[in-house]
Amino acid sequence: MKSRVACSVLSALGMLTGLCGMAAPRAALADDIFKIAPLQRIACTRALLPGKQQVISCKSFAYVLNAHTSEFYRCQVSVGVTRNAKEILKTDSDGNCILKTRVFPVDSSYSFDATETEPPNTNAFFGSGGTAIWVTDTAKQSVRGCIGLVMGIEPDILKCIDMTFSK
Repeated sequence: MKSRVACSVLSALGMLTGLCGMAAPRAALADDIFKIAPLQRIACTRALLPGKQQVISCKSFAYVLNAHTSEFYRCQVSVGVTRNAKEILKTDSDGNCILKTRVFPVDSSYSFDATETEPPNTNAFFGSGGTAIWVTDTAKQSVRGCIGLVMGIEPDILKCIDMTFSK
């Protein structure tokens, strides 16, 4: 029941409907709770085409955590519009969620946050950038900080460090 509510909430947000169907085969689905990271990004571009046409494209991403298993997904949605001075000629849209990995090896109760570097530019020295992921076990004092790097060659790198707490 909880997972249906989570899927309904995610669907109501206007994104991530594919995530609900992807997670369905798991037996413990009733215990799964999906949380969206509070930091999402959107980027838009505009281009002029011959014949006084414009193409406007926007892309956004978000990270979703299975708060029970610590598996996380990167979800992306994009919309493109081609128009002229008087009307919209065409719209395209796409979106999906891709399972990235599991941060903790055991089930518990987790919360998290994630962010990505900006798209590559002339100062980029590795691939298309990196991702910072922070996951905490809400049942005990346990935090993992992870850095994921897309190097442009397979496989992507994800390294996680357990945090120590000093007094």
